[in-house]
Amino acid sequence: MGHGFALYAGVAPEIIRATAREAEALGYSSFWVNHPGSMDGLGALAHAAGDTRRIDLGIGVIPLNTRGPESIVEGVKRHALPLDRLLLGVGSPNPEALKRVRDGVAALRAQLATRLIVAALGPKMCRLAGEIADGVLLNWLTPEHARASADLVRAGAAAAKRPAPKIFAYVRLAIGEAGRAKLAEEGDRYGAIPAYAANFERMGVKPVETAIGVPDPASVPAALARWRGAVDEVVLRAITAKDTVEENLVLLRAAKP
Repeated sequence: MGHGFALYAGVAPEIIRATAREAEALGYSSFWVNHPGSMDGLGALAHAAGDTRRIDLGIGVIPLNTRGPESIVEGVKRHALPLDRLLLGVGSPNPEALKRVRDGVAALRAQLATRLIVAALGPKMCRLAGEIADGVLLNWLTPEHARASADLVRAGAAAAKRPAPKIFAYVRLAIGEAGRAKLAEEGDRYGAIPAYAANFERMGVKPVETAIGVPDPASVPAALARWRGAVDEVVLRAITAKDTVEENLVLLRAAKP
């Protein structure tokens, strides 16, 4: 199982650079930032690109309903992101999410020679991702439900007679009392989003039950072991109390491959 590490795109550039350098040195497979509506995740990812040479660089994910393919292509080129290392994540909420993702991936593939990752939550999007994507990013799932989603992705790929995409899963990681309090806040925020709320209800779990929240760094490996065999790569999304360099490095080192 591969290991990725992910940060909020709004943290200070020096945190992104230091964490990306350390992730590469420790042998992580990938380093990611998100793409919140208030800022450009592609620009944040460029900080990591400039300080690394080998690690894959993921953006998880750009919503196609607010940023179209032409703007994404322009941003990738403007920030000189390395196409051979880029994991370009896209997704869309309803309505018309399936059509928007299918059309968006086709438009991006025609203009960028890079790997395209589709964010998938429900069964229909999982199957579509299997049909068209190079990778699939799952989010806020238990290992058991990630396995079921991965099966849907592979069924979609088989129906399209193409190789199965690589399966990634975003898993929130917090250590210590203050970090776990932030994790609970993050879970509540996602639990208020209708699509995620419906998915938590389908799984019969609370948001924090899909995450790793442990008392100390030594507890991380055992918690990660639950994910072996569920997906191809776990992407650990850092949740810290104050978003300092040292807090993120503690998480990174505790979960190292």
